[in-house]
Amino acid sequence: MYLMVFDLCPGLRYPREWVIVMHEVGIIQAVMDEITKAAEDHNITKINKVKLVVGKMNGALPDALEMAFEILTPGTMFDGASLEIERRDVVLQCPKCGAESTVKDITFFCPECDARAKIVAGRELYIDYFEGDEEGEGDTGEGSDGAEDFARQSAGGA
Repeated sequence: MYLMVFDLCPGLRYPREWVIVMHEVGIIQAVMDEITKAAEDHNITKINKVKLVVGKMNGALPDALEMAFEILTPGTMFDGASLEIERRDVVLQCPKCGAESTVKDITFFCPECDARAKIVAGRELYIDYFEGDEEGEGDTGEGSDGAEDFARQSAGGA
């Protein structure tokens, strides 16, 4: 299996100085652990879908999250599940001119007046919801409203 690999440590004495840089594997493992706990509490035995909200400024790369999900899910209750990632733009609020701006590039300055701005969105990383099948429900392809409702409540959603 190929992971994102970078030659970052040329001084190492290994035949090939490759280091696996993949903090997204840890993020996905933590997501799976939290969903597994919630699913077990609600008799959910199979996860069909996971939706994450990921801000553009938090450092998690969607492609790497998807790859990590594909690597970690086989043989688990997540086997065959889909991962949906909603990206959130970086939004700045300027204390000087009051402007609220969505910016494409990561910046800390107001695009209107160049004053130092406050980041009000774009750092998110949370589970929005998950869908799954309850014990004995079988593989119907439909998610359980109970698990989805529980996940939304846990995430602070409606």
